[in-house]
Amino acid sequence: MDLRKVRKLIELIKETGIAEIEIHEGEESVRISRETSRVAPVSHAPTVTHVMAEAAPAITQSPVALPAAVSTGHTVKAPMVGTIYLSPSPDAKIFVDVGQTVQVGDTLCLIEAMKMFNQIESDKAGVVTAVLVKTGVPVEFNQPLFVIE
Repeated sequence: MDLRKVRKLIELIKETGIAEIEIHEGEESVRISRETSRVAPVSHAPTVTHVMAEAAPAITQSPVALPAAVSTGHTVKAPMVGTIYLSPSPDAKIFVDVGQTVQVGDTLCLIEAMKMFNQIESDKAGVVTAVLVKTGVPVEFNQPLFVIE
């Protein structure tokens, strides 16, 4: 991969605030991630308490966790960071639902990353036993999306 392309990707990450990106070009691939900034400890105790109180709501709005009961099947994970959509348009029928049989290559959802919509396809045939995300929410790389048995 051309060094200029890698530098351009690094600039894009800095500009957009994306935590991680992975690009495949033929047999070459590059994965760039950046460390998120952390709040530095402050010596003044009331300020630290205030910062912690502000951070608490963000913790409660975390993505849906994988339930222990459905972890027995094959988990389809997000191959990239982006916004997930479970249907091709807001008024259209969703791609797959719990209880639906899917084949290898069937479209499960779309992930929008950098203004491009990427189809996420099933890599296993079976029955969808869980949908672990909601449409329109951001997903992280390797986040569980569906469980197929």
